[in-house]
Amino acid sequence: MSIPKVGLFFGSFNPVHVGHMIIANFMATQTNLEEVWMVVSPHNPLKTKKTLARDHDRLHLVRLAISDNPKLKASDVEFSLPQPSYTIDTLSYLKEKYPNRQFALIMGGDNLATLHKWKNYELLLRDYELFVYQRPQHDLGELENHPNIKVVEAPLMQISASYIRRCLQDGKSVQYLVPDAVYQYLEEVPLYR
Repeated sequence: MSIPKVGLFFGSFNPVHVGHMIIANFMATQTNLEEVWMVVSPHNPLKTKKTLARDHDRLHLVRLAISDNPKLKASDVEFSLPQPSYTIDTLSYLKEKYPNRQFALIMGGDNLATLHKWKNYELLLRDYELFVYQRPQHDLGELENHPNIKVVEAPLMQISASYIRRCLQDGKSVQYLVPDAVYQYLEEVPLYR
């Protein structure tokens, strides 16, 4: 029996939006990944923390976005790991906790170009498949042809969480920019206002 392959889609999801969901669903349904776990990162070492909503609020929004999609899962695995989170450490932890799963990474082409700055990136490349979605105006760099890199043509949207936060702060509607359940929640709870 083959070991199920799980794609890990890391992000601050601050907040999760339809662009994230399109990529997650594409990876779960149009690649050889059987599931995609949307891993809510408590604190990306390359980002400042002050603009982040609370960890559990962002996790709740991802759960709302996923709803009952059996191929997608919200993960808070990094909440209990040392901060700041490093992908290689999270993968080591998951490998130990779920020995009956095979893990792969999902990332944008912009991340691939800076992968050499990541902690133990050589181990990531050696031990894991990386599913990379192209980002316009981003060169994939010299790693594009690495045997563990799978470049996919996922549909992309020009939408950012920072744009959504600005809209919310300015009292503008974010309907259709975020999944319906997330929109309803953000209308009722002043998370980013």
